[in-house]
Amino acid sequence: MEAAIDFSIWALFSRATLPVKLVIITLIFMSLWSWAIAINKRVSIQLARKHVFNFDRKFWSGEPLDELFDEVGNDPKGGSAIIFSAGMTEWRRSHRDDGVMIPGAQARIERSMDVALSKEANQLQSSLGILASIGSVGPFIGLFGTVWGIMNAFIEIAAQQNTNLAVVAPGIAEALLATGLGLLAAIPAVVFYNHLSAASDRIISDYEAFADEFSTILSRQLGS
Repeated sequence: MEAAIDFSIWALFSRATLPVKLVIITLIFMSLWSWAIAINKRVSIQLARKHVFNFDRKFWSGEPLDELFDEVGNDPKGGSAIIFSAGMTEWRRSHRDDGVMIPGAQARIERSMDVALSKEANQLQSSLGILASIGSVGPFIGLFGTVWGIMNAFIEIAAQQNTNLAVVAPGIAEALLATGLGLLAAIPAVVFYNHLSAASDRIISDYEAFADEFSTILSRQLGS
């Protein structure tokens, strides 16, 4: 009676050829990497949303802008506070010693806020491209491992001149393991990317809306 073939994940990995082993290791690393990025970005987005809520509540409380700026200080927390700080910094720099506003202040203030907004947007969206790449290439890396594994299975069949299932099954199972791991890495990465990208876009829209509203308020001050 023939001994039973071990089809456990470790047994399949240990029997696989070196290229398939490298594919499997790569896919496991990509999967862990995508989960680490997703967890980190989720925490960052939740923190950014909290900062937006807290600062908006202070900003619209009626507190004078100069007092709020002094309260925020040189280390603002959150995107809205950073955009506000950039605008107020340029606002103060645009006043001469005699209190007269230097011409072109509005354009400089808006430019300063746009730069701050762009930096915050880039920070929010950082690493999302990695998730998109893992979601795109994961299945193809797994497919490469599958094709290589099946090729070696056929080579083994030809060498033994035997099409018995016991000869074919281990090689096919090892090959399909690569495809399964490719999908296991890619599917969560795509889900993470879509969810986190939408969440970051909403926060960036909040930043843009705040920058527009703050710019309007300062333009009234300039026109008064």
